[in-house]
Amino acid sequence: MKRARKYTNEPLGRLEVVDDFLPPPDQLVLKEDGVKVTISLSRKSVDFFKAHAAASKVPYQRMIRTLLDSYADKYSKRSP
Repeated sequence: MKRARKYTNEPLGRLEVVDDFLPPPDQLVLKEDGVKVTISLSRKSVDFFKAHAAASKVPYQRMIRTLLDSYADKYSKRSP
């Protein structure tokens, strides 16, 4: 059994109020410019991403976008 804590009315010492340093919620998510495209993918690819996205509890389209972004980042850094 946990022991009960006894609180006393003792002074806490020198306290300092700290300004709110956290950004608002809308600034916590990094937003990139998005472009809507229409693309035809194979059923096999879509089923693969849907299954893995469901297991990870993320949208499958986000998973595909992340994969494409990673590919573009990797090959954008190379010299032609």
